[in-house]
Amino acid sequence: MLACRLVCLAGLFMLCRGQEDTRTDESCDNFTDLNLSHCFMGTSLYVRLLLYTRSNLNCGRELKHQHLSTQPFFNLSLPTTFVIHGYRPTGAPPIWIDHIVHLLAEQADMNIIVVDWNKGAANLNYFVTVSYTREAAHNLTSFIMTMQEEGASLSSVHLIGVSLGAHLAGFVGAYLKGRIGRITGLDPAGPMFTSATPDERLDPTDAMFVDVLHTDMNSFGLQGAHGHIDYYANGGADQPGCPKTIFAGKSYFVCDHQRSVFLFLCALNQTCRLTGYPCSTYSDFLDGRCLQCEAFKPAPCPVLGYDVSQWRDTLLRLGQTKAFFSTTATLPYRKLSYRVDMVTWNQYLRWGVVYIRLHSGRNSTETRIDNNLLRFEQYTSTRLLAQFDEDLQHVQKISVRINTGNVIGPRYKIRLLRIRFTPLDRPERPLMCRFDIIMEENMEVAFRPLPCDSRL
Repeated sequence: MLACRLVCLAGLFMLCRGQEDTRTDESCDNFTDLNLSHCFMGTSLYVRLLLYTRSNLNCGRELKHQHLSTQPFFNLSLPTTFVIHGYRPTGAPPIWIDHIVHLLAEQADMNIIVVDWNKGAANLNYFVTVSYTREAAHNLTSFIMTMQEEGASLSSVHLIGVSLGAHLAGFVGAYLKGRIGRITGLDPAGPMFTSATPDERLDPTDAMFVDVLHTDMNSFGLQGAHGHIDYYANGGADQPGCPKTIFAGKSYFVCDHQRSVFLFLCALNQTCRLTGYPCSTYSDFLDGRCLQCEAFKPAPCPVLGYDVSQWRDTLLRLGQTKAFFSTTATLPYRKLSYRVDMVTWNQYLRWGVVYIRLHSGRNSTETRIDNNLLRFEQYTSTRLLAQFDEDLQHVQKISVRINTGNVIGPRYKIRLLRIRFTPLDRPERPLMCRFDIIMEENMEVAFRPLPCDSRL
């Protein structure tokens, strides 16, 4: 079944591939751009290392594997980040390479080396490509060891691996006995790795710090936890906005898997602050049980991105940590999140889902909290996680409806002694409260939020 799906994916890539932009400057060393004939025939592994720095962001320079100190444009005293792509079933260069190079250069003055192993990764036979990852890892390991011999520090090396490239990065880390500074795995590949032992895939011992982002665990991504911290976007599987049927063509196969790259790019660009909440399961996160991040105080909850200095020591002390967040379907992906605390005092026990709408002028945004049926009874405190697709900065009115599904009997009243809204991702915004609200089940009630008493 897996083999059929991979072959089907490769076929759709062939049908959908458009013309890729290539640089015309002959003095630049460009990422290898292959065509479909190479993929049909298969390619033998050949690894190229393309260097980018702040002084040559738009023009890669291919590095020789030996005598690095004689290549004046390669400054071994700077930190070095390697970007490693994954399986390329059509041979086309990844569309995100230029974006990640520019965004990494904005983070710090560093060497950015794109590991171009397209000759090897471009093959209709995925299983052959998997076999090349070990050989490519040996090649890259040898280069990094040469860097170390000529004065570079292993602790300043960061490998960013996408899909199959995440495991390639893990192999490099293992060959260097976990002494490199960091590995970031973006949706590590699942096929051929689902039953792999830690030595056969990316795992936390491969670097001094390993962070992993999951977006497609039920298909091309790998299930489980494989870093010091594993982020699970929308539970780590189906991503909002991605097609659900094969009739969408190529996008059906790649959308969830590629979302890891786009989320990471957005985090590097700082246009979306994606906060991860440590929790045992995504369901517990949605139920509002994991919103405090007590272990990280006084630092905030961990945030996906480049700078992990605030959380690194705590994460290393805690061991493997799972962190969850939800996103929207499009840029900037970030949801507006509130912790909602309700105290009910209704006479009759009711079960239902909660609808909350925020209003600001003519604009409004609504969420439905239906992960589980909620219990409302006499003097019961209920905590909810309310996530909205739009960020309304000045909330002027709030509407609440508790839907019990009761359509034939009398409408029972539900009394809220208190409802409190705590902004999670915007701590500078005030808490909003309202007291003693009488509402009927299945009927919306609207109110203006008030400042919360400091005793609450």
